[in-house]
This record gives sequence, structure tokens and C-alpha cells, in this order.
Amino acid sequence: MRLFILRGASGRPQNLLLALALATAGFLLAGTAQAQSIAGTSHDLTTATEGQQAGNILGAGTGEICAYCHTPHGGDTSAPAPLWNRSLASVNIQQRYSDLNTTTLRGEEAPVGSVSLACLSCHDGVQAMDTVINAPGRGNSTNTGTAVMTGADNSLAVIGTDLRDDHPVSIQYCGGGIDSTTGLTASTLCAHGSDYNDPQTDTINGNQVWWLDTSTTAGDGTANLGAADDGIRQRTDIFLYSRSDFAGSANVQPAVECGSCHDPHVDSPDTTAEVNFMRISNEASSVCLTCHNK
Repeated sequence: MRLFILRGASGRPQNLLLALALATAGFLLAGTAQAQSIAGTSHDLTTATEGQQAGNILGAGTGEICAYCHTPHGGDTSAPAPLWNRSLASVNIQQRYSDLNTTTLRGEEAPVGSVSLACLSCHDGVQAMDTVINAPGRGNSTNTGTAVMTGADNSLAVIGTDLRDDHPVSIQYCGGGIDSTTGLTASTLCAHGSDYNDPQTDTINGNQVWWLDTSTTAGDGTANLGAADDGIRQRTDIFLYSRSDFAGSANVQPAVECGSCHDPHVDSPDTTAEVNFMRISNEASSVCLTCHNK
């Protein structure tokens, strides 16, 4: 939080209390804007009000929202998601966006992985919602094979194993040209820069990360550098996930995944309705234009 001291013509501090009050109010408002919850959303499977299941399918009386995806102990350590409570072994994508053979596809698709694999362990429509590694309570596992998300009322929740009609995932951002050895330089920015906005990068815990900053009016992460929330990765930015399994290169590169546009833990910021947990509202195609320079 920044404290601005207002000065008059004489240069003496004036209205210090007013400045402090405004700064505090701004801080509180910023905190309120992020204070959203998974409770009551479509990812809350403990109730039938918003969730896609009739009742708490992990057992009456548990009421544990997080248990459908996360566990504090015994999670799948191979999963690209924290303390993941579901098996990834059943995810078997049959067709990819690249199978359309479109001439406009520039980036290389790696095998479906990263956070997208975790998302599809629910949304491929194959594995039941109550198939968890560590059930609530004393940790008894469950694998009943019931309560798969099906039906016309929630067809969008079942993406399925054919991803040809979905935005490509596990794909190089902007057609490639960026990796962990070159970072972002004038010669290694997006290989097709006229079609894509350049991401920002930073190092967190020794790992290079990339993202598209949504705090700027231009949507390219560079228009308003110096603003308080610009240049710092936030959950309302478009995330790019690190992959090192693109053919022909062992270097870490930024990839587009399901979690690039979606945040499973919060409601959409759309003021009219929840819109698939988008990181930002897609009004005026804001999500699309953050990446695509059209």
C-alpha cells in the first residue's frame, strides 16, 4: 500500500488523514474484489443448488467441497496440480485440435498434460465425480464408478475425449520462439508477433514463468508498465504454463492450458452470470484479445 502525502503551495503536508483514509479504502476494496469463493458455484459438488450432482455424492454429512479435487495427505504426486485427489490414469484424449489439419495452426501441440490433465480428470466425462484417492473422514478411498457428469443440462461440463471443437491446450504460446534459455528478448519474442501479444516473464522458486497481463487497457502487458498491479502476475492475468516436452527442444517453454483462461476456484467477474470460471470477464472479447492481437 502506498501512502501519498498531499502538499499545498508551501510544500507542507496537508490533509494527511484524508490521504490515509483514501489509501485504506482502496486497499479494502481491492481485497473485496478478490474475496470470491468456490462455495455455491458449479464446482461445489456438495449440494444440488449449483453443483452438477444431486446431493453430496462423497457421503452424507461430509460437506467437504475441496475433497472432490484436493486432499491434505496422500495426493497424486505425478499430478500437475497441488495435492490432487483424483487419478489421472483414466484420461485418454482421442483427438486433438491439430487433427483438424487447419492451416492456421502455428504452435506445436504436446501430449495433453500440465494442469489441463487435472481438469480433464473430471471434465472428460469418463471418470466418476466420486472417484477420489483419499475420501473425507479417515481416508478410505472410493471408486464406485457412479455419478459421471452426463445429461443435456450439463453437457458443457462434459468436454469429452475429442478436443477438436475446443481451444487447443498443451500448445506452444504464439507459435513458439520463447524458451527458458532465451527468455524475452527482441529476437525471441513471439515468433508471430503480429498475431499475438508478448507475454511477461519472471522467476519464482527458480522456475521461469510467463503470463499475459490483463491490467493494461491494451491487453498486451506493456501499455501501462509502472501501474501498481502491472508487471506482477495475479490470478486475474492469463497464465502460461511451463512445458519441456515439445518435440525438438528440451528447454522449458510457455504453453496454453485450460488454466490459462479459467480459474476453478472463483466465480467469473461477469456481473450477470457465472461464465465458466473465466479469469476475467470476456466482455468485448477481453480474454481472447489479451493473447490474440486482432
